[in-house]
Amino acid sequence: MCVIYLSFRSDRRYPLVVAANRDEFHERPTAPLSEWDGGIVAGRDLRGGGTWMGLHRSGRFAALTNFREPSPPAASKSRGTLVTAWLRDGSDPERWVRDLATDSAAYGGFSLFVSDLSSLAHVSNRGGRAARLDPGVYAIGNGLLGDPWPKVLRGKEAFERALESAADPLEPLLSLLADSTPSADGPLPETGIGPERERALSPIFIRGDLYGTRASSVVLVDPDGHARLVERSFGPGGTPGSTRSIELALTNDDGD
Repeated sequence: MCVIYLSFRSDRRYPLVVAANRDEFHERPTAPLSEWDGGIVAGRDLRGGGTWMGLHRSGRFAALTNFREPSPPAASKSRGTLVTAWLRDGSDPERWVRDLATDSAAYGGFSLFVSDLSSLAHVSNRGGRAARLDPGVYAIGNGLLGDPWPKVLRGKEAFERALESAADPLEPLLSLLADSTPSADGPLPETGIGPERERALSPIFIRGDLYGTRASSVVLVDPDGHARLVERSFGPGGTPGSTRSIELALTNDDGD
């Protein structure tokens, strides 16, 4: 996942709203959004075995972004397994991310949100601190939470407008995730990959033949525990693929 916009207990209609794009190499094998054994609803990274974002029928949620760095150190564990670990085994979000912060060196750079719908926490192994987050709207790209990347700031504003103005925010949120407008050069981040690549990766939706946006996802959870997950997949050059939609009633337990 390379950009996440998230509202936690800041919209009276939806305690949790997430709009996110997963950017990845098109050759990386991936299974689309589906229900897994064990109560998880997510797409699946068929190489690493984990996922970039998912919801458990108990109400646990997690989503991560990779941290952009020019020469990342070798990692022995897949970041996507952190999402599935929380979905299967999570306890208190704040305690869980604090424990992870002390034992995350084996993973590539990441930023991770976890929630049990009562609280939300965040951790990165590239800076900042593991902490519980207050109710509010959050946005992150391939940097740290709070980094003012153009697509983070622009998308957060559009995300908030969609929640304020739309009776059903699903289509406005998917439209936001389809924005392929590149950023002007001035505010581009400097992550060590050079201005040409920074520019190519600056849109919310990245169209590329080898690397680009593979999936646009929206999660809506209402106060009654009804969840709706929608995923639109894309091929090289942003070619539209399938659209998957799953609705489920959250159970507040871990039963299968």
